[in-house]
Amino acid sequence: MNEQINAKHWIDGAWTGLARVSESLNPATGEVIGTYADAGVEEGLAAIEAAARGFTAGPWRLDPMMRAAALSHLADAYAERMDDVVDTLCRENGKLRPEAGFEAHFIVRALRFAAGLAVHPFGRVTDTHPGRQAMSIRQPVGVAGLIVPWNSPAYLCIRALAPALAAGCTAVVKMPGQAAQTAALMCEILATVPELPAGTVNVVIESGSDVARLLVESPQVPVISFTGSTRTGRLVAQQAAAHFKRVGLELGGKTPHLVFDDADLDIAVAITAQSSTVFAGQFCMTGSRVLVQRRVADEVIAALADRLENVRPGPAADPASQIGPMIDTASVARVDAAVEDALAAGAKAIVRGGPSTIPDLAGGAFYHPTLLSVSDSTLPIVQEETFGPVQTVQIFDTEEEAVTLANDTDYGLSACIWTRDVDRPVRVARQLDAGLISVNSWANLTIEFEEGGFKSSGVGRLGGLASIEDFLEYKQITQDYVPLPH
Repeated sequence: MNEQINAKHWIDGAWTGLARVSESLNPATGEVIGTYADAGVEEGLAAIEAAARGFTAGPWRLDPMMRAAALSHLADAYAERMDDVVDTLCRENGKLRPEAGFEAHFIVRALRFAAGLAVHPFGRVTDTHPGRQAMSIRQPVGVAGLIVPWNSPAYLCIRALAPALAAGCTAVVKMPGQAAQTAALMCEILATVPELPAGTVNVVIESGSDVARLLVESPQVPVISFTGSTRTGRLVAQQAAAHFKRVGLELGGKTPHLVFDDADLDIAVAITAQSSTVFAGQFCMTGSRVLVQRRVADEVIAALADRLENVRPGPAADPASQIGPMIDTASVARVDAAVEDALAAGAKAIVRGGPSTIPDLAGGAFYHPTLLSVSDSTLPIVQEETFGPVQTVQIFDTEEEAVTLANDTDYGLSACIWTRDVDRPVRVARQLDAGLISVNSWANLTIEFEEGGFKSSGVGRLGGLASIEDFLEYKQITQDYVPLPH
């Protein structure tokens, strides 16, 4: 898939464009790879109206078997286009091919899991009194507004869309301009599923935030699912509160690696280094904090520095590339400024990294990994999400100190524990303020279990049985079925 595509919106089962057109760029080269219709309020309103009609007038909310079939067939359709999904992520998102494949492989599994959820809404019934039954049924909330980030757009869209559809909601999906080509491919795939009525899924692409703001403020959209920064998530929650909307938020992260002195250090160092370079550090679970026990600190730091210094940046088209580009050169400048600020505040550079000066990569948004030693946990480089290939190192002596350091941020999305002790992982994991704990591994995501964050990393859960919760409403119905004497 190397031809240029003019991506359009998918509203009420039809393609629609706009006079305003923006360009899609390859972040590895800066080259134009396509164009897209750039939405505004008009397209947002049309998408909301289509979704509202689809919810109230169509069979979608009333037919769980139809929803299960649609999700299953959508999984089949994605399976047939998986190479195209990967190719598009490589060209538009900058991911290396194995990384794009890692993202894409979750899609089919998430859709198949949601197909099962569609026919299991988990209501219940009981006799509350002789001759009287009470039942609790669960019904779809209505139109779901799904605001998707650019960093893993193919999967993160489906991660929210699949449970929304399983619940019986219709949806308006707001895709970012940086993922316009991914959005176009998704709409092509959606259009091949006959069980998806027109208006059930509506997709708009925008470089700004007018449509996102409209979704949050519209009384016709009772539930919002947002994945993105904590700063924007707070604004979404505040604005949605005016209408008492359901809000699911997966926000920033500051994943710590707790490396104990009894860990398998070869594996721990290899995966810890990789956790900084995957997606060029543009991942909410990037392993940005390395906490290492003092007895092995020198060994771990030296080995980690060696790996990061020798990481080879390059485009997805080069199989030898070990870290792809960031999404744009503005992100490169932002990350480098954060590193400079940290150095000025007392952090020490173990591996400086920084914007690439390799001539063959000119025009691309490449950033070499950076490793900083810090002793002050209050530094912004420790407390704030960097969203780039930057790691900080801190040293601890005791297990209790490791837990304290790990929890000493406003974030709580994920954490990693490295040890060969049998009991320590369970003991430490129960004390960590994070939604996903990976033991002797990193970012071990599982579709069938809940994913989400503590503290400023968000509210609600996607994945697992809880993924459908935000999109369903409870209703109690009580009936006297034995006539009462008069």
